Amino acid sequence: PTQTCMNCHTQIHKESVKLAPVRESYATGLPVMWKKVHDLPDYSYFNHAAHVNRGVSCVSCHGRIDRMPVVYQHEKLSMGWCLECHRNPDQFVRDPSTVTDLGWVFEGDKNEERQYHEYWVELHQINPSQDCSTCHR
Repeated sequence: PTQTCMNCHTQIHKESVKLAPVRESYATGLPVMWKKVHDLPDYSYFNHAAHVNRGVSCVSCHGRIDRMPVVYQHEKLSMGWCLECHRNPDQFVRDPSTVTDLGWVFEGDKNEERQYHEYWVELHQINPSQDCSTCHR
């Protein structure tokens, strides 16, 4: 549903002409006729809000979509790929207020960056589940 799109696109590129069909669909409730780019199996469950609210940036999964002339699937989105992050979340989380800033980069040395990410993991008590039922429903 376009509600998922609008969770981000009320903030990012909210005036983009390319997103007019998404805004119209959201307003009318009618589906958008499009080719799905990020296609997960039907048995997979993914909650965008759970990730964004904990500081996982759009870029981690979608890449720099602001630089893509045509959006494409940047990561493989396989179970193994997801588990990499679930097993080592400190490499991927940051201040949730920066998750939609696609050009954000940490300013500091590697040790400071590691401490920064570890801080967010501790602050938000991030301990992603690795149980099959978390994603397979």
